[in-house]
Amino acid sequence: MSRVPGWLGRLGAGLTEMSERYNERRAEAERERDDAESPTLADDYVPPPPDYAPDVAARPDPALAVPWGVRVAAEAGWRLLVLAGTLWVLMRVISAVQLVVLSFVIALLITAILQPTVARLRRHGVPRGPATALTAVLGFVVIGLIGWFVTWQVMENIDDLSSQIQNGIDELRNWLLNSPFHVTDKQINEIAKNLREAVGANTDQITSAGLEGVTVVVEALTGILLAVFCTLFLLYDGKRIWEWTLRLVPMAARPGVAGAGPAAWRTLTGYVRGTVIVALIDAIFIGLGIYFLDVPMAVPLAVFVFLFAFIPLVGAVVSGALAVVVALVTQGVFTAVMTLVVVLAVQQIEGHILQPFILGRAVRVHPLAVVLSVAAGAMVAGIGGAVVAVPLVAVTNTVAGYLRSHSQKSALRHSVRPRGATAVSAEPGPQTPPQ
Repeated sequence: MSRVPGWLGRLGAGLTEMSERYNERRAEAERERDDAESPTLADDYVPPPPDYAPDVAARPDPALAVPWGVRVAAEAGWRLLVLAGTLWVLMRVISAVQLVVLSFVIALLITAILQPTVARLRRHGVPRGPATALTAVLGFVVIGLIGWFVTWQVMENIDDLSSQIQNGIDELRNWLLNSPFHVTDKQINEIAKNLREAVGANTDQITSAGLEGVTVVVEALTGILLAVFCTLFLLYDGKRIWEWTLRLVPMAARPGVAGAGPAAWRTLTGYVRGTVIVALIDAIFIGLGIYFLDVPMAVPLAVFVFLFAFIPLVGAVVSGALAVVVALVTQGVFTAVMTLVVVLAVQQIEGHILQPFILGRAVRVHPLAVVLSVAAGAMVAGIGGAVVAVPLVAVTNTVAGYLRSHSQKSALRHSVRPRGATAVSAEPGPQTPPQ
């Protein structure tokens, strides 16, 4: 019995020692696992604050601190600046070679008129060269005859017109003296004196303007020659010129541009032909009206009406005002009023019947765009810019619309359609109409 307590003591001590060793090994294993999972800390590592420390707001990313609307405005703003800079450089280049650009654009307008004749002659078996030469010669001869006829009419009637203008001024003066406006002879003489003094004070400017006029004439002749040569080459080799232009376009955008070119050409030819027909009708009816009213130089005035009709809005006003002024100083107030009635009647018929019927949908440009484009064209390039502004805007509108529709069709054509089991779920099923 005395040996039993000793044996139990040794057993308890051994169990206690084994328990301590087990606890030490488990603690060592946990330390090794924690060291393997935790990353190596750098020397400048700062431990996170304890849970009881106050929260400190971290500084956000500057891009995220900017409001969304401001970020969108900034993104759009710098892109607009790039576009504005590109447009400014383009305008500077165009202004530097303004004569060449206007000559080429006028050649395009003339080609749009003459090209159907070349195509018709080609269909009848005439070779390309003779067809182009015959059409160009006939076209330029007609234009030259019109200019010669106007000049001849003006030179033939200049003496009679001068006397009629003098008589008309005297009649206008007498009418002002006897009118209810209470204009006195002293006031009329004062106005005439001021005009003479203004002319005398600006003699140097008038002389310099005359010298500049010589330069303008030389530039006009140069532009006419350039337009003639460009027209000849466009009529003869327009298709190959267009194909060469397409090679300058990147391959990815070439199909869209290749389709936009013919659409733009159809718009341009429709505009030019419609404008020629409308201008011819205006010139005929206004010329007949002022001819029956005994206004001198009715035919040259009708030709001016035809030419100025190519300047939208402004041309009709200028040509009509010229006819009214000539009628006023030659035939009196009543004839001038009747001329104004004729001009307004023809222009109303043109604006509400002729242009919508003849031009149709060839040129779909808003009137506000017409006004702004004519004003901008006149500011950039004078009368030539006003003439080419509207067809340029119409062609740009057509090209933009075609490229937009082409991109949408390409996106639909190249979109990935679901196949297999997803095709059934992707297809929209029949929907039950609302009860």
